[in-house]
Amino acid sequence: MAQRTAGGNAAFHNFHNDYAHIADPNERRRLALAEIDKAPFGWYHVRAIVVAGIGFFTDAYDIFAIGLVTTMLGVVYWHNAASPSKPGVIDSNADTAIKVATSGGTVIGQVGFGILADIVGRKRMYGLELIIIIFATLAQALSSNSPSMSIVGVIIFWRVIMGIGIGGDYPLSSIITSEFATTKWRGAMMGSVFAMQGIGQFAAGIIALIAVSGFKDSLSTAKTVAVCDGNCAESVDKMWRVIIGFGAVPGCIALYYRLTIPETPRFTFDVARDPEKAGEDTKAYIQGKHEGHPDEIMRVQGIASAEQSLTVPKASYRDFMRHYMQWKNGKVLLGTAGSWFFLDVAFYGLSLNNSVILQAIGYSSGANVYETFYNTAVGNIIIVCAGAIPGYWVTVATVDTIGRKPIQFMGFAMLTILFCIIGFAYNDLGTKGLLALYVVAQFFFNFGPNATTFIVPGECFPTRYRSTSHGLSAASGKVGSIVAQVVIGPLRVRGTPTSTNPSPWLNHVMEIYALFMLCGIATTALIPETRRKTLEELAGEVPGTPNYDPAEGGVGGKGSGEVSEKDVGVEGDRNV
Repeated sequence: MAQRTAGGNAAFHNFHNDYAHIADPNERRRLALAEIDKAPFGWYHVRAIVVAGIGFFTDAYDIFAIGLVTTMLGVVYWHNAASPSKPGVIDSNADTAIKVATSGGTVIGQVGFGILADIVGRKRMYGLELIIIIFATLAQALSSNSPSMSIVGVIIFWRVIMGIGIGGDYPLSSIITSEFATTKWRGAMMGSVFAMQGIGQFAAGIIALIAVSGFKDSLSTAKTVAVCDGNCAESVDKMWRVIIGFGAVPGCIALYYRLTIPETPRFTFDVARDPEKAGEDTKAYIQGKHEGHPDEIMRVQGIASAEQSLTVPKASYRDFMRHYMQWKNGKVLLGTAGSWFFLDVAFYGLSLNNSVILQAIGYSSGANVYETFYNTAVGNIIIVCAGAIPGYWVTVATVDTIGRKPIQFMGFAMLTILFCIIGFAYNDLGTKGLLALYVVAQFFFNFGPNATTFIVPGECFPTRYRSTSHGLSAASGKVGSIVAQVVIGPLRVRGTPTSTNPSPWLNHVMEIYALFMLCGIATTALIPETRRKTLEELAGEVPGTPNYDPAEGGVGGKGSGEVSEKDVGVEGDRNV
């Protein structure tokens, strides 16, 4: 039994005394986690959202800015290329390779960081991925070609490294937000973190617009990219470096806060099996401190007691296989991974090739190079503001009332219909109709599966495998994005491309995307509804609930969200 301490009042609650009289580590775990689950929404929740969200802002900026930058690279490096098909236009294979490089690195980062966060802890890995992103982003901005190395090879190398950092941010930001969130608003908190992806896309367009406007005089001297040389080419070279380099700025701001975040109490309880430290970290988080500092003697005694008494299974390869070889658990991982795969085939296939869509609707051309770049940046901003950003925040507003599963079902269904319309009626829509449907599709991507595929994997798996499972699910999505860019995307130029119709097969590509959205409806049926349920209930640890599995080590008759005044021994403690 821990020693009770003096101090505390109505403003500064003495959390230590709440559980000082409880010797059973399982009961202390239940009550400490309930403190997090039932905590009213406060500034510490806002802090968690902002710290995780800035990372996602950086991720999205770095991923989607490249769609604007590759056009500029063509102007700088493809004027004197050996046998260029078009002077000043990047080779299509080089364009695809640069975009795919990030996704390839992201797959490695998602799986690697996901597994490591379940082994060594969330805190030890959080911030490391941001350091990788910052370093690789600055390295890209300073890259150039040489007689022995092409610019494509250099950028691909650094974007793979950057992708590893971006990949690590997916499972870490999701599960840290999830494990610190109050049950009532967990979906909104996780959705807010992910919604920063839309702000990152918007920022990429704004920075590009500012850079283009800053070099207006130089860019206006060239009618087309084919004759953009000399001062014009030098200006474009500066522009793409500014756009890429800016991606490191928000990461630098968030880095300190990531490195000083406390370990999540759920990891400390279930994996580290250190109840004293977990209890102190819970109090530290709610009080806005970096981490808890338990009495070391009590901590050693607590660890020894937890080794003997904690009923939550220990993480191991054998336990991992036992858990997921059961269909009721394996189907959830299949559902989250499959849904993310089918989603990203279409989502990244469109988003990373916005310039193609903008070209089809008349937003990628102009009287000179300045107007061409300006219109491309404006077109991207229009699409993001009209469809993507509203979709993200509608999800935040409704995900804890409507639920994750209905939103994902609805999103996939609407996208199936929209892509069918775009694909089969492509030649009859006109530019205004195509733009309208594209914006609506962006809305239902984000008020739909793009948000929920991020949220659900951070909730529905047991703590000891939550990060690994989220990483595997996210990596499945990035494999889908690679398929979209390498296999499906190039199909758009099949047939006979012309200056007025450079993507003659784009309508059929949209029809293929419709099929993938239809498959997403099927995989959505495999995932559970997680709204307003504690993470322990979703993991099957709470007796008396539909998900309860004795093998998951649930104890007692109460859910982790149920705390009575008697449990926390409040006879004067609440205000002592």
